Amino acid sequence: MDADPPSKPKASLSSLKTSPFARNIALTKLGFGAGSKIVAHSLMNIFRGEIEKSDANREFYRKQAQVLADELGKLKGSVMKAGQMMSLFGQYFLPEEATNVLASLQDDTPPVDWKVVGPALEKRLGRKRLAELDINEEPIAAASLGQAHRARRKSDGLELVVKIQYPGVADSIDSDIRTLSRILAMSRLAPKEIDLEPTFSEVRDMLKREVDYRAEAAFTEEFGRRLADDPRFVVPQVLRDYSSDSVLTTTFESGVSVRDETVKKLSQVRRNRLGGAFFDVFLKEFFGWGLVQSDPNFGNYRFRLGSDKSGADDQIVLLDFGATREFERSFIDAYADVVAGASLHDRVRTLKGAVDIGMMQANFPDEVQNAFAEMCELITEPFNTPDDPTTPPELLTANGDYRWGQSRLPMRVANIAARNALSRYFRVPPREIAFLHRRLAGVFIMLATLDAELKTRAPLFKALGIADEAV
Repeated sequence: MDADPPSKPKASLSSLKTSPFARNIALTKLGFGAGSKIVAHSLMNIFRGEIEKSDANREFYRKQAQVLADELGKLKGSVMKAGQMMSLFGQYFLPEEATNVLASLQDDTPPVDWKVVGPALEKRLGRKRLAELDINEEPIAAASLGQAHRARRKSDGLELVVKIQYPGVADSIDSDIRTLSRILAMSRLAPKEIDLEPTFSEVRDMLKREVDYRAEAAFTEEFGRRLADDPRFVVPQVLRDYSSDSVLTTTFESGVSVRDETVKKLSQVRRNRLGGAFFDVFLKEFFGWGLVQSDPNFGNYRFRLGSDKSGADDQIVLLDFGATREFERSFIDAYADVVAGASLHDRVRTLKGAVDIGMMQANFPDEVQNAFAEMCELITEPFNTPDDPTTPPELLTANGDYRWGQSRLPMRVANIAARNALSRYFRVPPREIAFLHRRLAGVFIMLATLDAELKTRAPLFKALGIADEAV
């Protein structure tokens, strides 16, 4: 859960629509309103020129998506989380303006009053157990499914974080997803020819995992065990006595955001260390464990800066394991072929891996396959050898380190995808790909934000189990 303070705090919600009937009424009203506005907009476009029409379409879809985002934010719960997920999958079928606005749901949501969540917390933990804690009623983070509060155990002063699920969230998932799918159809934001049922099915499954705080507690403990001997990382400890299926209490772990001025002012050496550690933990999660925390929100990571000027004792605090996903070894091996093939410029291997995991079909036209391989090779640009002619020379230091902060890699990848019109063949990707790439994009953005300068080919190939004389 993102604990970065919002730039403009929103007023807290004094009530929640928790019954399926009330939520359905609110959502259906929203959908009908959006649909009627689109009809009116389409009629107006008859009288507009092409350039004016294009500008009007962009602004219209942006406004429509903003209304949808605002209303979903008020409803909270699974329907809002589903809206977030639509920004993840929506890049394949929604207007760009709509995707951008829905993405704002990730970190711009109002908290819920303590008078709503407080009684729910007492009911879930019991009055006697709750009396052992001193809880700050102002949340430090608010998200779609719940919010987090600082607390202190009275007996010993232990600093804690209590994550409280909003009332009615778990019970409304199935109804919310059905209603949201109807809204998307009524609002006409998604093309009619696309079957969104698999997407909504995946979102439904994901939501049911995320509202299971006992499972999240288990994942938190699992990551803690796996990283116990690596001093670069800190994972909060779970306090089972103050947790339930809808309450998760952990130790409070201090640290600052990557956006904090103290991080920005660190030496290049220290920022490189932090970037290298961040990249390394992703390699461990996916290629090593098959267990990935798939939410890349910056608020899920904190930097605990040490006293050593070289950064030897700097640490990364890992938070919020509710979005953890498990990957089958067959998927990991096939994806490894895509990455290795692209890094080695072996297109046969790249395309074989892509077919094996469902990103490609063997009968796609040659130009589509080549365009896909080209895009993969661009994505893996940071893993090229220093003498690779495809890497822009300005992105390499004198020592051959890759300049992540100047790469603009996500934008360049998006441009090549648009130029080659891949969307005709790659609509909604396999479910595993969407969540893996969500986290992978987060890794790239984190390294760029740190302005790291790193050689990452060697650690990647070690994780892949590939011997490469060029590393």
